[in-house]
Amino acid sequence: MGEAVLLASGEAIAARRRFRVLRKLLHHRSFMIGFIVVAVMVVAALAAPLTGIDPDGMRFRARFRPPQGAFLFGTDQFGRDLLTRTLYGAQLSLWIGLSVAVLSGVFGAAIGVLSAQYRQLDSPLMRVMDALMAAPAILLAIGLGAALGPQTHSVIIALAVAYIPRTARIVRSSALVTRELEFIEAAQVSGASSVRIMFRHLLPNAAGPLLVQSTFVFAYAILAEAALSFLGIGPPPPAPSWGNIIAEGRSYAVQAWWIMLFPGFAISLAALGMNLLGDGLRDVLDPRLKVES
Repeated sequence: MGEAVLLASGEAIAARRRFRVLRKLLHHRSFMIGFIVVAVMVVAALAAPLTGIDPDGMRFRARFRPPQGAFLFGTDQFGRDLLTRTLYGAQLSLWIGLSVAVLSGVFGAAIGVLSAQYRQLDSPLMRVMDALMAAPAILLAIGLGAALGPQTHSVIIALAVAYIPRTARIVRSSALVTRELEFIEAAQVSGASSVRIMFRHLLPNAAGPLLVQSTFVFAYAILAEAALSFLGIGPPPPAPSWGNIIAEGRSYAVQAWWIMLFPGFAISLAALGMNLLGDGLRDVLDPRLKVES
């Protein structure tokens, strides 16, 4: 009877905590600014087809047009409309960022929870994660991307592998703390299986740190994809990724500065928005930090 009361009490506390978290997020300045920035970029990316312009359509008579009139962002060396290419680039860059965040979150969470629940797996799994973390994430992604070839899926796989270890470490730390709480002991005494404990208790209680980490991974992936594309390892031209547009415009930085300006600004804005989201989530979900209200 006492075990059932502990379990019910734990679930009720969790429900009240989720409501408080949502209320605090809605009143958190950084979170709301980041949310608005990201929402605007997502809407702009989805609205790209509404321009009615082919992002790869060449008009040689309109080469190097500065931002004015019909070409709000100007044109590049092939006469392609940079506004359209930047909007389509948002689709590709945001898709890569989301895919990397999801993949690193899923596999990182699985590895972290398994390490926390099964002590015999903890050491070998964490040693593999340590080996992957020994190299900087961007260098590991460059190596994997070069080995897999310049394709969109190659970039996603390379970046996901690079960020999985960090996510796994964060989830493992949170799960280890949760395993020592009383309601976990009550679940074990009541006969709950290890799988049920992982999915019912450990993983939900690690959702906060996992969500925060995923927002930062999203931002890192956007920046890393631009770097990989700039180096020729990302989606192959003429794919209108932000990194590709900047790489193509570097030879014309003096005579056509706008080619690099607008996609560079879009990258900075997307990274800023996701980091503000992550900061807001971290402030609210981490009890050790003071929450803005």
